[in-house]
Amino acid sequence: MDIIKTLASELELKEKQVADTVALIDDGNTIPFIARYRKEVTGSLDDEILRRLFDRLNYLRSLDERREEILRLIDEQGNLTDELREKIEAATVLQELEDIYRPFRPKRRTRATIAKEKGLEPLANLIYLQAEKSGNPYDFAAEYINEEKEVLTAEDAVAGAMDIIAESISDDADYRKEIRAITFGHGIMVTKAATEEDSVYSMYYEFSEPVKKIAGHRVLAINRGEAEKMISADIDIDEELILKYLYAQTVKESIFEEIMKEAVADSYKRLIKPSIEREIRNAITEDAEEQAIKLFSKNLHQLLMQPPMKGKTVLGLDPGYRTGCKLAVVDETGKVCDTGVVFCTLEHHDKQKSNAYVKSLIAKHGVELIAIGNGTASKESEIFIASLLKELDTKVYYMMVSEAGASVYSASKLAAEEFPDFTVEQRSAASIARRIQDPLAELVKIDPKSIGVGQYQHDMNQKRLSEALGGVVENCVNSVGVDLNTASAPLLSYVAGVSMPIAKNIVKYREDNGKFTSRKQLLKVAKLGPKAFTQCAGFLRIPGAEEFLDTTSVHPESYDAALALITELGYSGDDVRDGNISDIKLRMKNMNLDEFCCTHGVGRPTVTDIVDSLLKPGRDPRDEMPKPVLMEDVMSIEDLKPGMVMTGTVRNVIDFGAFVDIGVHQDGLVHISQISNKFIKHPTDVLSVGDIVKVKIIDIDLKKNRISLSMKEV
Repeated sequence: MDIIKTLASELELKEKQVADTVALIDDGNTIPFIARYRKEVTGSLDDEILRRLFDRLNYLRSLDERREEILRLIDEQGNLTDELREKIEAATVLQELEDIYRPFRPKRRTRATIAKEKGLEPLANLIYLQAEKSGNPYDFAAEYINEEKEVLTAEDAVAGAMDIIAESISDDADYRKEIRAITFGHGIMVTKAATEEDSVYSMYYEFSEPVKKIAGHRVLAINRGEAEKMISADIDIDEELILKYLYAQTVKESIFEEIMKEAVADSYKRLIKPSIEREIRNAITEDAEEQAIKLFSKNLHQLLMQPPMKGKTVLGLDPGYRTGCKLAVVDETGKVCDTGVVFCTLEHHDKQKSNAYVKSLIAKHGVELIAIGNGTASKESEIFIASLLKELDTKVYYMMVSEAGASVYSASKLAAEEFPDFTVEQRSAASIARRIQDPLAELVKIDPKSIGVGQYQHDMNQKRLSEALGGVVENCVNSVGVDLNTASAPLLSYVAGVSMPIAKNIVKYREDNGKFTSRKQLLKVAKLGPKAFTQCAGFLRIPGAEEFLDTTSVHPESYDAALALITELGYSGDDVRDGNISDIKLRMKNMNLDEFCCTHGVGRPTVTDIVDSLLKPGRDPRDEMPKPVLMEDVMSIEDLKPGMVMTGTVRNVIDFGAFVDIGVHQDGLVHISQISNKFIKHPTDVLSVGDIVKVKIIDIDLKKNRISLSMKEV
């Protein structure tokens, strides 16, 4: 297979573009680095297309490896013909390869192999050829009676021959391919209850849907229901459709016609049907997982790119009943400057004392915002805080913050290293506060699977999920950029070219030598060599650095070109540092850009990026996202009435709708049918995690604690 040609065709790119990009990948360059700093080579391919190319490249290469292995194995058996080689080399998917290899794969002892041991293969061949037009088939079979080999009658001989024929038909790659297509096209997924108890799988207690139409989230739900032994699932298919096809391919008019039909039916029912059903279930599960991973990735990207609440001192509150509410005050730099505990959620708690203590923390540290975790006792904590805020002379707001993953982080080795003197609960309170100040910097410390914006994430291929989500985090971190002097090791570890050991070495260098004053100092960090420096330098910023380009996303390899451009356009370093270059694009219209690029060895895309970096040296793409909703008063689900219109924040987008936080401790569901007046294929066509939306209450089920919402005509 010509992998470059295949990739170019699939991704609709030029072959040279693909070949040059693959060369960059093979040379050890990271995706963020290639996307940002090698645009001339790739033709400005973005991160998303580069990751798709990378995934397909790995798949096609593993396919080629398997192809070579199969060719070798069949050749060693002495069975490799020119025709077979041609079929193997033409295969474009792994399943096709495995179908071709199936007859040659070493088998355990089957009914067919036992029949062959009894010397019945010649009879099987005779029956399969169906050349005899007259006579009694059992007279031919009688010749193979052999008491020593336990073939006692002609019927025994025919039965053994039929087993050989059945396995041969089952192993035929062309038959399997067609039967797979028929089953997928005409099969019905049918589920039945395996228990009488009520459960979340009750809709699948009697359910059917065409295999080719079944939605991914239903596939995953059925798989989970089966695994939990709540339902059973099968693919129903009209067997006559398939038998008719097989008879047409294998049965001729002869004295063996009925024997052949019986062997074909046995082959399908005993051998082909179960394995084809497994293969189709695996295939639709794989597709469903890929859809779920894409959705999870999109949600995670939106969550990580939520705008930070910069420059605010935040009081984080981790709610609790018996053990109280843990508090942590975090200043505008993210430093924890106070911790405490208040008891304010149960009737017998001294709420007056707690009130006074929280007010003292607000006054002492100039707290501007309170972050309340949305877990156990959050309702009572919110009521307490909302009441307290009404008594203050200054404006202080609060926000409900998702606790997803907070307990995982606070009990981790990483949290223990960061806060060695804190309890698990104090670490959790600090994490909740920091999630408002800088969601990206805080959430990178948590396994993406624990952040709570996916569906069925624990049921899918964990390696594939981790790779995809790790790529999303890497993309977010590098698109925002990282402050070299304040970033934690976990945040640094997602920077292109920086592994966790190197990230820890960067932090240690900072602790031993003080703040970085130049990007060049990175080369003094243990294990951070020239290759890693090339990959990471452009994504690491040093605010206030003497070399002003160190504060921007301009890569050190382009410093000479950037300085030459500044000089040629009549600016000084001070002009750039002071932001006096607003007319830079106007001045560029009068210069010979092609000549400049040729002289300084850079391309137009790099020059464009340099100019954008100089105009907005501290640009944070998250600042363009909608700001989170701040609250002053509390509501509960009991306060809701159908028809009320409210403002909410999208917390999670799934295949069948979106969950929206409307400030009552129970996210409401906007079903896909209630998202838009126009037809939409998927909720993500309209909504993203973090969107601020207007919703109408259409139903409240207090017993089940469910809220149904609509965005139509709001």
